Amino acid sequence: MVSILRKAAVAAALSSVIWLTPFAVSAETIFDAMAKAYQNNPDLNAVRAGLRATDEGVAIAKSGYRPQISAALQGTATQLGTEAFPNFQFPRRGTPLVAEQVRTGLATITITQQIFDGFQTLNNVRAAEANVFSSRETLKANEISILLAAAQSYANIARDQRVVSIRKRNMAFLKEQLNAARSRLDVGEGTRTDVSQAEAELAGAQAILANAVSQLKQSEAVYVQIVGDMPKGVKQPAPASRAMPKNLDQAVASGLRDNPTIAAAQYSVDAAGYRVKSAEGTMLPGVVVQGSLSRNTTDRTNGTDTASAAITARLEIPIYQGGAEYGQIRQAKERLGQQRILVDSARAEVQQTIVTANAQLEGALASIIANKAQVNAANMALAGVIEERKVGQRTTLDVLDAQQSVLVAEESLVASQRNAVVASYSLLAAMGRLTIKSQDLQVAEYRSEKHYEAVKDKWFGLRTVDGR
Repeated sequence: MVSILRKAAVAAALSSVIWLTPFAVSAETIFDAMAKAYQNNPDLNAVRAGLRATDEGVAIAKSGYRPQISAALQGTATQLGTEAFPNFQFPRRGTPLVAEQVRTGLATITITQQIFDGFQTLNNVRAAEANVFSSRETLKANEISILLAAAQSYANIARDQRVVSIRKRNMAFLKEQLNAARSRLDVGEGTRTDVSQAEAELAGAQAILANAVSQLKQSEAVYVQIVGDMPKGVKQPAPASRAMPKNLDQAVASGLRDNPTIAAAQYSVDAAGYRVKSAEGTMLPGVVVQGSLSRNTTDRTNGTDTASAAITARLEIPIYQGGAEYGQIRQAKERLGQQRILVDSARAEVQQTIVTANAQLEGALASIIANKAQVNAANMALAGVIEERKVGQRTTLDVLDAQQSVLVAEESLVASQRNAVVASYSLLAAMGRLTIKSQDLQVAEYRSEKHYEAVKDKWFGLRTVDGR
């Protein structure tokens, strides 16, 4: 009898700790979820649009190298009137007026070229380019964040589905216990207390099942928000294995080298440095060359049309501009110092995140081993209590308590498995390795440099690269 009970308990334990749920038609993996999120997530697409707008900053900055051309047209109509005085006689009332209408026109075209501006344009262009590189790294950080959110959402649904399944099995078990308690009461072997205890446990189980179903629906809603599609055939994922570090030291070194948040902060330092130089350039002389061509026309009798052309070179030497130039330079230097501090802050945050994720992963993996042993022991204990109740050595309350231990153990195992998955992908994200290449996601990579190359030297055009 003991051998039979042991085999039954082990079988029950194994069925409760299996990692994969039954395969469903059109099932998608955690990698499919990340690929969909990479392609469909609106927040990520908004960041990409913002990067395209940042790309235009380079073309705007380069406009300082280019000529400025303007044209002006002016037309004037003048009504002239004079009285006729024949033979120099004093005019009488009613003497007729000699009227004349004169029309004049002026057309001007002006070309202005900045020859030297204290290297302001040069440094503005370099700052704009650094901003583009920083924004690219920020985009990578957002991509990693969305991939991690998709993986976490997928793991949450897998967890919640298994919790619902566990609680449904718990409901079925408690219904059997209630029916058994009623049967024993009918034949005089049980008590009304046993029936009430079974009813109370069953009612409580219905409540926690309702909560589990509600939590599953909430997780599905988050999944749709991140991935852009309803989950289909979600299976219990295993912890990440691709691109995982060998140890904590390697993880930290990789994160400090590859994390895009750090790279973005470093490019921001470069941009701030160029802004300091640009601000200092306002105190240097500037040279401007301006050429103009104009034509003045008139229809007045004996009038003459005239045309003129001029070219002017102007040397501008700033002496004092109210002190604004000094304040702007000091302000730019303070912002440069701020950006350097933010680099240190980003490094410290990345290191802390990596250490935390690694600790969470180690803790979750250890919990899985302990929880599996707990589930196995709890199922064996439950089987033994049921048999002991049959011979009168245990009560219904003992059975219900044993079943509650099984329920807690199984849900703890499910939670540990979910935590291991999330912690592993969090570790990859903190290292900067959670990318579509490292995870071999079947989705086209967004190439931000294509738009940049198309617009960085563009002189004309109102339409965007995609035709809007």
